[in-house]
Amino acid sequence: MLEFRTQGFNGYAVKYSPFFDSRIAVASAANFGLVGNGRLYILGLTPQGIIAEKWFDTQDSLYDLCWSESHENQCVAATGDGSIKLFDIGLDKFPVQSWQEHKREVFAVHWNLVAKDTFCSSSWDGTIKIWSPTRPSSLLTIPTHSCTYSASFSPHSPSILSSVSSDSHLRIFDLRTPPSASNHLTASIPVHAPSVPPSEALTHDWNKYRPSIVASAGVDRVIRTFDIRAPAQGPVAVLPGHEYAVRKVAWSPHLSDVLLSASYDMTCRVWTDGSAVGADGGGEQLQKGKGIQMGMGGAGDPLAFGGGRELGRMGRHTEFVMGVDWCLFGAEGWCASVGWDERLLVWDVRAVMGQ
Repeated sequence: MLEFRTQGFNGYAVKYSPFFDSRIAVASAANFGLVGNGRLYILGLTPQGIIAEKWFDTQDSLYDLCWSESHENQCVAATGDGSIKLFDIGLDKFPVQSWQEHKREVFAVHWNLVAKDTFCSSSWDGTIKIWSPTRPSSLLTIPTHSCTYSASFSPHSPSILSSVSSDSHLRIFDLRTPPSASNHLTASIPVHAPSVPPSEALTHDWNKYRPSIVASAGVDRVIRTFDIRAPAQGPVAVLPGHEYAVRKVAWSPHLSDVLLSASYDMTCRVWTDGSAVGADGGGEQLQKGKGIQMGMGGAGDPLAFGGGRELGRMGRHTEFVMGVDWCLFGAEGWCASVGWDERLLVWDVRAVMGQ
């Protein structure tokens, strides 16, 4: 396990570069993001450990970031003052572009993985905006009428995007539909059970191999997966286990049934959603790589549904874990996590299987 200390800044998000296997970016904020500056770290993985190749200071907290899919040296950061900043790591100190349209904190940014020429942002002001790095203003604004903590493009289509909000709904938008009163909304899926009061949904992620499967999680501590082709049927899988709110979920880029989560309970946990059980699923492949027997990990929980279970957990963080991301390159299983303990940890999921 490798470690880097973000001295004086609490980590909020971490992303591996889609171009270089040794480059990681971290979005962070002073004073836990409540007040003060932000800092974007560009870190390099070297034989001598993790080194800071560059950093950019901002006037307000940084809550999220994403790498450009079209330029290997550029990344976008979401700030607490409502602005979005585009940085080029070949330049010093200042962003190459800044947009100021959101009225409240911007909590998520995500690059279009298919078209590669646009990205989206979501904010506490109840809107999602779509941007081009070459345009001075947004291309489209989509209202959600609710504090929107997470928004992302589908990795399978350039025109489908999704969001989760404080009203406990997963929304699917299709930009190919006419801009009528629905504002491109094609599905609004309640994340909570019908008999349970709604709780804030904080994070979601698209499965990289099954185009209709989305995982979401939030304040109620439970991870759920949904099939957007059948929005009325409820969750496909329910994965309880975290002791506090789940702050981030991320599907594996290598295995169709494996996902990673980060939580306020100071742990990162790896799960299988049960979709590949009996067919030599990805979770089993990861564990066989380490010679570990498959564990139960919470499959006996009465809230569990769909055959999924926890495969292992990493508990080395000493404060809220805010961000987690998988490495796209090399052997499947390497990932990075950041938290409010001012630490970035780079670790192998296979090493925590069964723990």
